[in-house]
Amino acid sequence: MKKIHFLLLFIILAVFIWSGIKPDSYTNWALEVGPAVVGIVILALTFKGFRFTTLSYVIIAILCIMMFIGGHYTYSKVPFFNWMKDQFDFERNHYDRFGHFLKGFFVIVIREIIIRKTLIKNGAWLVTFSLSISLAIAALYEIIEWLVSKMTHGGKAAKDFLGTQGDIWDTQWDMLLTLLGSIFALLILSKLHDRFLKNTKKNPPLLM
Repeated sequence: MKKIHFLLLFIILAVFIWSGIKPDSYTNWALEVGPAVVGIVILALTFKGFRFTTLSYVIIAILCIMMFIGGHYTYSKVPFFNWMKDQFDFERNHYDRFGHFLKGFFVIVIREIIIRKTLIKNGAWLVTFSLSISLAIAALYEIIEWLVSKMTHGGKAAKDFLGTQGDIWDTQWDMLLTLLGSIFALLILSKLHDRFLKNTKKNPPLLM
């Protein structure tokens, strides 16, 4: 394991611990940080069998930190974005919008799995499959938010988790921003990602 991996893990654990200290709501905190925790556990269990590039791990770390911050404050109450809301007279706290755009960068991780575990190495099909899977994950996340809201009968924690802030098109905005984030990530990071991939050893298939 490289020093950068230890550093990323240390930062993630530190922010995770901080996020769990007197959050706005422990129920909402658990809902928000849960997916990140599950992802970290999966990465830890598969680290020896399938080691991602450092670029992918950095992106995953950033996304985890973003979710931990959102879980601590709730996405609609993150202080810096509340300041921006007041300063620029926005109608809502835009941390949720920013977070969904950032989630689009997970497309690089998806891209890596496709390149290393399928016959698709480059070209239009790689972009198509990467974007399609990224958008599918974004849609699945919105469905999960909706199901949680339904199962809890729309309580405060569920409303905070859903995070619509009164916008009836919030779900569509979230998916659109994830798609735009994915496109942006592919445009600016694909060449850098390819350089990282050249230094990555071949791993055995995920499915035997």
